[in-house]
Amino acid sequence: MTRSGELKSELTRKGIHMLVALIPFLAASLGRSHTALLIMGGILFFSCAESMRFLGFSPPLISSVTEAVLRQREQGHFALAPVTLGLGALLALLLFPPGIAAAAIYALAFGDSAATIAGKFLGRLRPAFMAGKSLEGSLACFSASFLSGYLVLCDWKAAFAVGFAAMLVDLLPLKDFDNLLLPLAAGFSALILQ
Repeated sequence: MTRSGELKSELTRKGIHMLVALIPFLAASLGRSHTALLIMGGILFFSCAESMRFLGFSPPLISSVTEAVLRQREQGHFALAPVTLGLGALLALLLFPPGIAAAAIYALAFGDSAATIAGKFLGRLRPAFMAGKSLEGSLACFSASFLSGYLVLCDWKAAFAVGFAAMLVDLLPLKDFDNLLLPLAAGFSALILQ
């Protein structure tokens, strides 16, 4: 894949990833339980569609979108990232009070996306202790998570905790499981300081 093709694919992938930022709005509008049911239904629907794609049956739209944004390491495998993304947002929604849940979900939506985009396409400084991750990506994760956390919580200490926790989880070599752990770490960190 060319560099411009990789950029287009990653921007599309992260554009879809950022849609989880709608969850706090849905929870405020529809209620937590209805939003949780929607998320669970989405996870189930995607899992069924992805299982069908993996077995050679391509459901229209879902499979074509999934195939367009698959990373090289995901080729020939079940695309786990959307499932862990949904589960991470769902757990944040159910475990934390609304403001902290929103900050944790925004860290997942914006912090994780900023880390990937900045790290893959701007990242030059990759110290050995960061296991291939870039300093630029980590700072982008912290900045986006801190800013979105501050806008929701209006508390710089809690927002700093959200940003720092998100950055630390993003540094770990978790592959798609960062989608699950990042909002939990961000939410628990903010909960401790609020």
